[in-house]
Amino acid sequence: MRVMVLVKATEDSEAGTMPSNELLEAMGKYNEELVNAGVMLAGEGLKTSSNGKRVAFDGPNRTVIDGPFAAINELVAGFWLWQVKDMAEAVEWAKRCPNPMPGPSELEIRPVFELEDFGQSEAVERHHKSGEKIAKKN
Repeated sequence: MRVMVLVKATEDSEAGTMPSNELLEAMGKYNEELVNAGVMLAGEGLKTSSNGKRVAFDGPNRTVIDGPFAAINELVAGFWLWQVKDMAEAVEWAKRCPNPMPGPSELEIRPVFELEDFGQSEAVERHHKSGEKIAKKN
């Protein structure tokens, strides 16, 4: 099962406060453990929401909204994509994570939809072929 692990933003991350060398070192070691265990598929930190944009959809209309965005506790500061056997394993790995922020912080773990979850259809096959093309590029 694949899961997306979201590192929730904090006032520090939204202020652009860079992690300390100690935190970078600890996170580097943790990421190495994830890679060596075959768990980590991808992972990155994200710049502040002031660097971002949102595209809002309403039927055929599109509206671009410039950051920064309110509700810091609902923003994402980084992510991992993990391959685990089940949610319990994901939680165990998450509990081993160094605190990703200087103060209180939170990780959110969400299962990723797999194409099999949608049954068989021409649209699903199109998505499958796109995934194969992406895999070949990597």
